[in-house]
Amino acid sequence: MNLVEEESESKRDHINDIVLSEDVQRAIEQVLQSSDPLDQPDFNPTDYINQLFPNEQSLSNIDEVISKMEYDISLIDDNIRSVVRGQVNTGENGRVALKEAQQSLTQLFSLITDIKSRAEKTEDMVKEITRDIKQLDSAKNNLTYAITTLNHLHMLVGGVENLKQLSERRQYGEVLNPLQAIIEVNQHFQQYSEISQIQTLSAQVQQIQSELATQITDDFKNFFSPTAHSNTNRMTITQLKDACQVASVLDKLVKKNILKWFINLQLQEYIQLFHENQDIAWLDKIDKRYAWVKRHLLDFEEKYGTVFPADWEVSERITVQFCTITREELSKIMARRKQEIDVKLLLFAIQKTSNFEQLLDKRFNGTTLVEATSEEVRKERDSFSNLIGSCFKPYLDIYTDSISRDLTALVEQFALQNQQMVVPKEINPGIIPNCADLFVFYKKCMVQCMQLSNEKPMYDLVLIFKKHLREYASKVLEARIPKPQPPNSTSSTISSSMSLLTKDFQNLSTAAGQVIHNFLKEGETPRFSAEDTRKICYILATAEYCLETVQQLEDKLKEKIDKNYITKVDLADEKDVYHRIISNCIQLLVHDLDAACEQSLLLMTKIAWHSISNVGDQSGFVNQIITNLKQTVPVIRDNLANSRKYYTQFCHKFVNSFIPKYINTLYRLRPTISEGASGSSAASGNILGCEQLLLDTHSLKTVLMDLPSIGSQVQRKPPASYTKVVVKGMAKAEMIIKVVMQPVHPASLYIEQYLKLLPESSVVEFHKILEMKNVRKVEQQQLVEAYKRACPAQQHQQQQQQQGSNSSAASAIGEHVGSSSQATENAPTGTSTGNHQSQQMAAAAAAISGAGSSIMALGDSLMDKGRIKKIENLIKNRLPN
Repeated sequence: MNLVEEESESKRDHINDIVLSEDVQRAIEQVLQSSDPLDQPDFNPTDYINQLFPNEQSLSNIDEVISKMEYDISLIDDNIRSVVRGQVNTGENGRVALKEAQQSLTQLFSLITDIKSRAEKTEDMVKEITRDIKQLDSAKNNLTYAITTLNHLHMLVGGVENLKQLSERRQYGEVLNPLQAIIEVNQHFQQYSEISQIQTLSAQVQQIQSELATQITDDFKNFFSPTAHSNTNRMTITQLKDACQVASVLDKLVKKNILKWFINLQLQEYIQLFHENQDIAWLDKIDKRYAWVKRHLLDFEEKYGTVFPADWEVSERITVQFCTITREELSKIMARRKQEIDVKLLLFAIQKTSNFEQLLDKRFNGTTLVEATSEEVRKERDSFSNLIGSCFKPYLDIYTDSISRDLTALVEQFALQNQQMVVPKEINPGIIPNCADLFVFYKKCMVQCMQLSNEKPMYDLVLIFKKHLREYASKVLEARIPKPQPPNSTSSTISSSMSLLTKDFQNLSTAAGQVIHNFLKEGETPRFSAEDTRKICYILATAEYCLETVQQLEDKLKEKIDKNYITKVDLADEKDVYHRIISNCIQLLVHDLDAACEQSLLLMTKIAWHSISNVGDQSGFVNQIITNLKQTVPVIRDNLANSRKYYTQFCHKFVNSFIPKYINTLYRLRPTISEGASGSSAASGNILGCEQLLLDTHSLKTVLMDLPSIGSQVQRKPPASYTKVVVKGMAKAEMIIKVVMQPVHPASLYIEQYLKLLPESSVVEFHKILEMKNVRKVEQQQLVEAYKRACPAQQHQQQQQQQGSNSSAASAIGEHVGSSSQATENAPTGTSTGNHQSQQMAAAAAAISGAGSSIMALGDSLMDKGRIKKIENLIKNRLPN
């Protein structure tokens, strides 16, 4: 039994080891197309059985499956038996078929051999028949060639004598045809040059050609020489015309020499008349040069236009030589009298020359400009453009210098016009008109320079454009930006405040209050009027137009200028200038609106929040802020109707400036009274004050969300980025108020709530919030220590960052105030430096105001004399000497 099982197991292993190649497998699939899993090459018995019997319940029909399998097996066995039986006689049938094929091949081979032998016999018969015909054809060709050669020889012998007689009698009309024939026949006999008679005839032909060339050249000189009228042997016009035809047949050098001599003869008068020492040769009479050649060409074509063949292009050759001589003469005379050339004279000469060259392009086809047999080479120079005008290129700096002077005067004129800038009354005033005038002038200069040259002069023009774009920005736009006058007594008031503080150490609260009062007073910035606001928007829109047009100008210059200068054309610095003007205008508008809200925030600090007994409508400072926003923002929006992206930037910058100020103001409030030692919750008045602040904060958040469309009948959804800034900033303010509302006892619960509401806070902010809650100093220290223990790593990192920012802020305060005072003394009025000075003074005032807030907080908390020295040192660090 074990042996049987081992044998069956080995058979199964042998069967499983059968592996068919991919080609065999594809052939089987093509013949036996089946979807049965048993027919698949990757058949897996285990998977197949699991598919048939997925669970124990499916084993109930195992008998049916086995019966079906046995039926399939018997069916396959029957098929195999029938196939095997069918293959029994296959070998015998194959042998019979092979034998029949061999017999057919034998018969075919015999037929092919018979056909080949017949073809060879036929070929021999054809050769025998055509043998005599080939001999006769060869004899005919030889006879024809001999007759042709004898005829050519007869023509050559007779033609040489005839040509001698005709040339001596100057019968050029009769010479032309025999001469062409003899030249061709002589070329035919060059292969027999070793024969002495042929050599003699060839030498005679060459001698006749040389004699004809000399004779025709002399006849031309005799005909056109000054003494030709008294010469009895002077040729007629008809003979001269025939002589030109003969010269065309002779060597090319003959025609070239005749034309060179004739053209120089025609231009002798011009060279003498317009010699560089003559007054008529100067640039102011350059049109007389072109008038002379026009008149001379008309006279020439009227008298001798029919003499020269059309393919000689004599008129065009005279014109080309005239242009060459004129260019050389003008170059010499301009080099000698360069100091006498002004831009008006230069442009006059260039314009007259350009008009003349355009006329020549219309009159002639330019075939003689480049003497070449290649049509492609000839096309490289088929225009008279700059054939003369190239002599003016070394002097085009006179033109560019003139453009620079004109632009300087134009910008100065624009600056004078803008001294009393009046913004149009309409809602959307557009741009300053002279801005468009400037770019129109630029366009005219660029077009004019393109007509002169697109190489170095065009690049010089680019540099001039760059210079005056910056001048227009500074003298016309930046100089007219309204700016509030900074207080003149900043330094003196700070010094007096410092003196007040150092004199009265005993009364710290009074001194600190006086310092803060002075700081707040100095921090007030004068507001822009509605007209000034509209003027700033007017300048901003103009700067935007300039920015866009400068980009278009740069693209057009790169398109027009020579390819060697394209990479040098760069107006990035000029675009940065107009970007800076736009940013400056936006910053001024933001600063003005900030100044309008500062008094409201100051009013917010004067409210006794811990004494509020009930929560009502929004507070007065919120109403005041809303009123200021409704008065200012619609004016800016209407005047920036065509600059929506910059209006959106204004809104972004305002909320980024206002929200931190609002949060800093919250830190200065004391909406709660000091909590008792018992750790009881805050009184109801405390909660009501915080609730009122929460209501006011929510109202401000709603107003800021609708700021871009405030006061407008058309409500637009603000950009998502703007909404994100407002939501994040005002949410922090709300969280601060909610943290203040929480009781500090128990401390662990308070800190847990604090970290949930303000997860990104720092120790400094935690300390400020405790100050808002009026927590006693001892408890503050305990709470701060507990807070540090709750998040030590994060707070340590934030504390280091805060210390770094505080030191940077302290140094920035001194730099701002010092640079502001220095700029006030040194900066000239009406320049961009003055505008920068006002920004520095505003930043210094804001920094001083923040410093005052810190001093007041420390003054309230440090009441003993031993800590007065710390206050003094802090103030000395933050204020300039």
